[in-house]
Amino acid sequence: MYLRTWPDRQTLLTDRAMALQELQRRHLGVSRLLLLWLCGLGGVTGWALLIQPIRYIDDKDPSAFLLGPVLMVLGLALLAPAVIGVVLGIRRDRRIRQLTHAWLALDSHPPSETRLRSPGLSLLWLLSSLAVCTLGLWTSFSSAAYAEPGEETYADVILGMGAGLLVWLTGLFGAAKAVGHYRWALRNLGPSLPVTTAARR
Repeated sequence: MYLRTWPDRQTLLTDRAMALQELQRRHLGVSRLLLLWLCGLGGVTGWALLIQPIRYIDDKDPSAFLLGPVLMVLGLALLAPAVIGVVLGIRRDRRIRQLTHAWLALDSHPPSETRLRSPGLSLLWLLSSLAVCTLGLWTSFSSAAYAEPGEETYADVILGMGAGLLVWLTGLFGAAKAVGHYRWALRNLGPSLPVTTAARR
């Protein structure tokens, strides 16, 4: 079948390896991790701007009538793209997986497929995402648990809990992606994982 498109099997395997490597870079590259964090930062910043008018109301600041609508628009302008970016990222990952399966189905070449497991990148995604989850949980719970009357307003608590939740969701998405990739590698790249990797199952 491949002779209709490629002159020989070696050419097919070369193109297949290059395509799979590029798809893997777009799916699990460091740039994707930084983009996820950027979306999380945009969401937290947007949430902070949305909560700011409530702070003005608590402080009985008359500028709330003027600055409130502006800050809400700016907050939505940052929060909405962050959410859309995450949704588009999920759809893009699904499309990348479909293309990866299509290229894998063309032939079998275990040496080139070994690099698709990317244990180093998976571990980077997992550990950094768990750290982000921890930061989010700490931010969310500490804003509520350590709030003292007269020192923090309701706006401060809402801001801290909302920001912590957004940070936690960002880390959770990254961790889920790392675990999902590991399970995908076990399921689609055969049982010939390194002993040190298989032992961590």
